[in-house]
Amino acid sequence: MSQKSKNNKSSKNNDSFVKNPCADDPQRLESDSPINESHTDQIGETGSVLTSHKDSIIHCLTIIGQIEGHYILSQQNKTTKYEHVIPLLVSIEEDERIDGLLILLNTVGGDVEAGLAIAEVISGMKKPSVSIVLGGGHSIGIPLAVAAKKSFIAKSASMTVHPVRTTGLTLGVPQTFEYFQKMQDRITTFVAENSGISKERYNRLVLNTGELVMDIGTILEGQEAVDEGLIDSVGTVSDAIDALYDMIKKQKSRKKRSSKSGKSG
Repeated sequence: MSQKSKNNKSSKNNDSFVKNPCADDPQRLESDSPINESHTDQIGETGSVLTSHKDSIIHCLTIIGQIEGHYILSQQNKTTKYEHVIPLLVSIEEDERIDGLLILLNTVGGDVEAGLAIAEVISGMKKPSVSIVLGGGHSIGIPLAVAAKKSFIAKSASMTVHPVRTTGLTLGVPQTFEYFQKMQDRITTFVAENSGISKERYNRLVLNTGELVMDIGTILEGQEAVDEGLIDSVGTVSDAIDALYDMIKKQKSRKKRSSKSGKSG
């Protein structure tokens, strides 16, 4: 094949691709990309990402797999580490540039105290927060879902309500039963205070013996969780994001009114 025909073939191949307008300027390409290197690193390290819309910035946090407590789980387990999430939540609350928090949940549950610790931090935040259960929000994932100021659940998602369980050595003494009862009461109280379900109804769901074959408890699917008052609405990720931006907008308008009244006073 002649050199001329090779060049013609090469130019045809090149013409079949659309050239990136920023390809000659790697720095500009990096800064303009919505998924630049710093963003992808953040997703890998903390399971979270910053996103912006118009004049608002939200932090999206994913809580997945098993909530890891004081003991490190095996490498085969997908985990959410509370020692990573708690400082991250504090930084979100204190960062003036971040306007709201979106929590995506797909968790089987995990360590009770670690899950409650994360849930307490979320419920104590002043910034607007919205959670959505995708796939599942089971066990200690329930307090995490209701901790946000507004909660959603996907139609196909489910939540398993069951009593506190443990693995390993257990002493068969009355004090052990009382300890589990107190721990369960902590969860029940938190859920009742942060959702529309009563403690009595939640306890009935926890102690249900007619639904799970190998356990006691209740499985609530999307609309059922809303009907019980556990979750606010059935919806999609878009619905959750829209609700969060509405909350941010209302909070900003309240701040403007308060600052104006302060100046006039």
